[in-house]
Amino acid sequence: MLPIERQNRIKELILERKNMKISELSKEIGVSEMTIHRDLKPLMEEGTVIKTFGGVMLADMNVSKRSVSDECVLCKRKVNERMAYRLFLPNNKIELACCAHCGLLRSRQLGEQVMQAICPDFFKQTTISAPLAWYIMDTSVHMGCCHPQVLTFEWKELADKFVKGFGGKVYSYSEAMEAIFLKMNGNGLNCSKHH
Repeated sequence: MLPIERQNRIKELILERKNMKISELSKEIGVSEMTIHRDLKPLMEEGTVIKTFGGVMLADMNVSKRSVSDECVLCKRKVNERMAYRLFLPNNKIELACCAHCGLLRSRQLGEQVMQAICPDFFKQTTISAPLAWYIMDTSVHMGCCHPQVLTFEWKELADKFVKGFGGKVYSYSEAMEAIFLKMNGNGLNCSKHH
C-alpha cells in the first residue's frame, strides 16, 4: 500500500471513530507504528487530525487550521510547537497554549471543562498527559517563553535530577496550577506583559 493510500485509510478510520490509538491504526492497516507516525505527519499539517497522548483524534473541522495551531489562547503569542500545550474540551474543541505557563493558567480557568490536556516532555520531546506530568518552576534555564516559565517532565526522577543541576522546584499538576496562579496574581504580573 502506498503512503497516500494509507493516509486515506487513516482519514476514513478517524472520520468514522473520531479517535484511535497509534497501536490500533498499526494493526488495522498492517504497518509498523513508526510508519503510522510518518503517515500522520501530513495529516496533522493539513489540520485533519491532531496527535494526542498515545494516539490521534479528528480535528475540529469548524476551526481553521490557523486558529488551532498558531496563537496562544491566553497570551496571543505565536505558538512554538516544541512547547505547545493542548487542552481538549467538550464538542471536539481544542485550545492551544504557547507553553505550560499559559496552559496551566487556562486549565485552572476552565476547570472541569478540560477533558484532557497534553504537553511535550522537556527532556525527551514526546507528548505526555499534562495531569500526569511534573512541572519545574524557578530554574536557571530560560526557554524564551512566558514568565515565570514552567518546564514539563514525564518522570519525577528526571525532573528531580534537572533541578539538582539547574535549580528550581518540582510540582505536581495541581500544585503547579496553583503555584503559577499565585505567582502571577501575588506579584501583580500579567503574562502578556512578560514576553
